[in-house]
Amino acid sequence: MSRYPAFDARQIRTQPLGERRSKVRVEDFAAPPEPGRTVEAFLGSLPRILSGTALMEIAAAVVAARRAGRAVVVSMGGHVVKTGMGRVLAALLERGAITACAVNGAFAIHDVEIALHGATSEDVEEGLRTGLFGMARETAGLLNEGARIACERGLGLGEALGARLAEAPHAGASVLAAAHHACVPVTVHVGIGTDIVHMHPEADGAAIGAASLRDFRILTHAMQDLAGGGVLMNLGSAVVLPEVLLKAIATLRNVHGDAFSGFLGANFDFIQHYRSNQQVVSRVHGIGGWGIALTGHHEILIPLLAQAIVDRWEAPAP
Repeated sequence: MSRYPAFDARQIRTQPLGERRSKVRVEDFAAPPEPGRTVEAFLGSLPRILSGTALMEIAAAVVAARRAGRAVVVSMGGHVVKTGMGRVLAALLERGAITACAVNGAFAIHDVEIALHGATSEDVEEGLRTGLFGMARETAGLLNEGARIACERGLGLGEALGARLAEAPHAGASVLAAAHHACVPVTVHVGIGTDIVHMHPEADGAAIGAASLRDFRILTHAMQDLAGGGVLMNLGSAVVLPEVLLKAIATLRNVHGDAFSGFLGANFDFIQHYRSNQQVVSRVHGIGGWGIALTGHHEILIPLLAQAIVDRWEAPAP
């Protein structure tokens, strides 16, 4: 026998399982797979546990926002283009499901290359070996000329680029071209020196800066209608666009005070990063809205979300 005293487990109190509060219930489980199930039925079959209902909640919020005349603003990094989401987003723009887009310079570059050439995303390692990384003539020419035109005419950079791409060979796969046709602002938020087109001799820092600053103010104006039921979504930008969104939110809180609140902030990314979760989810929650973070591949989550939106969009309003 041990020389040390042991706790007497007979003192423990127990309770019936049925009286205990359980967080997971069988009625919330996913439905079993069935052949021929529609996407809408599949999404409805997901478990009502953790993030199982989040995608449908976001889709419902988007449709409700548009039916109520509120804004749906989507920010996107370059990886969204490289995962083939151009036609998916164009379809949402055509339907009026998105009221404004904010993108970074990388997104604009990849979207321009898709519209012009039907291909993008060069081999960086090979380009560095040959000294030709980022040296595509057409890409730099259109982006830098677009900045110059935007500066001269008082346009946003995204506005100028969209007009140039409207009749491009692959305009149907371009978000910038689709937004131009739908009269939806796409704002481009550039960090000087971050994009391949800044290496070219025709790059004009003053023009790029002026056009991008105008885009920040266009975005801020478009975000005003988020208040009272809109949806703000960030797709795959970890740093630049979350910070842009934060400054736009701060500007609108400065002008409108507590009236600028009551909207959904949703962050989609393969890895949840600090800034995107803070600025799009936590900060929105902190000013009286609510936030959702979903983790996963863009090439899976975005088409699923878009299909859920379209299914609800086409259904009669309740």
